Amino acid sequence: METLANLESFIRSAEAQSFSAAARRLGLTPAGVSRNVARLESNLGVRLFQRSTRKLTLTEAGERFLEGIAGGVDSIQSAIASVHAGTSEPTGTLRVTMPPGFGADYVMPLLPGFIRRYPKVLLDGHLENRRVDLIAEGFDVAIGGGFELSAGLVARELARIHIVAVASPAYLQGRPIPKDPLDLEDWDWIGMRSVQLGRVRTRQLRNRSGREVRFNTAPRLAFNDPEAVSRAVAMGLGVTLLSMPHAAPLLKARTLQRVLPTWYWDDGPISMYFPGKKLLPAKTRAFIDHVIGQFKEKRIAESLLADR
Repeated sequence: METLANLESFIRSAEAQSFSAAARRLGLTPAGVSRNVARLESNLGVRLFQRSTRKLTLTEAGERFLEGIAGGVDSIQSAIASVHAGTSEPTGTLRVTMPPGFGADYVMPLLPGFIRRYPKVLLDGHLENRRVDLIAEGFDVAIGGGFELSAGLVARELARIHIVAVASPAYLQGRPIPKDPLDLEDWDWIGMRSVQLGRVRTRQLRNRSGREVRFNTAPRLAFNDPEAVSRAVAMGLGVTLLSMPHAAPLLKARTLQRVLPTWYWDDGPISMYFPGKKLLPAKTRAFIDHVIGQFKEKRIAESLLADR
């Protein structure tokens, strides 16, 4: 009879295609995970992985074996977790990744209450503008938008990402009030360059009647960081399309003004992503419930809507 440790080391290594990533998720060393898998292969008398310096690839036998056991191991883990769910206190290191601006403005202010309630959880926060591989990189939770929901991931929406046109009062002074997005094409545009693709994003807006306008203009300036774009607009260097999480504080302080206030673009949700287990580790479940609960209590999602 194979041990649960050997089987789980095999499953997590197959999911992440890496012993190191599996080790981070399991709280083991890469050498320990590798030994568990090697012991499993020896006991079965078959090779489960083709190993290379870059990644692990399942053999045909490995694919058949994974298909046969994955659901059973998950059921066993769920049963074990259910026994401890009522008595276990959230503890351990919780690795969370989030965008710098959104994380600093909307998530970090919620942490004092979480830390007071769960003093045995060490939160290891990574603020970065990129879409991580949640499982391969060993994160418990990722906060962001546009993540691919690959097998084993679940998303819980926090808010909608509304995009609005903004400029500084100084830049708007003396300019005619635009009535249509195409009226902005001759203005000085500040572009947002995609971190993933490396190109300036296409601009589009929709009004309340549902009319959509897509327009392309050569930017006068372009940055790959929304904070830099926000500062450039506040300095009066031009007009831009900015997400409400970045624009809302500046609009409230009257540092920026909305241009075409009846137009905006819904760019999808910003969500919390996490491994889709029936019973999550207590530390992960506690963090997800705390953040979602605080977003509802403080009505943060409502404050970020452009159509209020």
